Amino acid sequence: MNHPLTAAQAKQYSPLALAFLGDSVYEIMMRDRILRDANRPASQLHALKIQRVCAAYQAAAMDIILPLLSEDEITIYKRGRNATGNSIPKNGNAADYHKATGLEALFGYLHLTGAEERLHMLFDAICQADNDLFDKE
Repeated sequence: MNHPLTAAQAKQYSPLALAFLGDSVYEIMMRDRILRDANRPASQLHALKIQRVCAAYQAAAMDIILPLLSEDEITIYKRGRNATGNSIPKNGNAADYHKATGLEALFGYLHLTGAEERLHMLFDAICQADNDLFDKE
């Protein structure tokens, strides 16, 4: 991995570029969490991932972590949420998609700045709020 960027350097990237990276950061964290929960067939792992790496779930996750964010993190989230240029998938709604893009931009920003501890703290808050992830599946 490359060295962490300063906050100023990371803010030079467009919100959609941050979301591009944050999408994979969030997905790998979720895949890791699902896999470590239980050794399951690949089809079950995939189904769980699909449920949790989608706009509706990420929008709900954003609602969970929003009260935990600093002013700077809220600014990054809002830049992602308000970004234009992406088309809305036909199986989602615009509000969820924009919130999910904001979450991804935040995760991309935190990853670029090397704030891995903060990233994991926010991700853990999402997982703790998900009653179904480990208890009922």
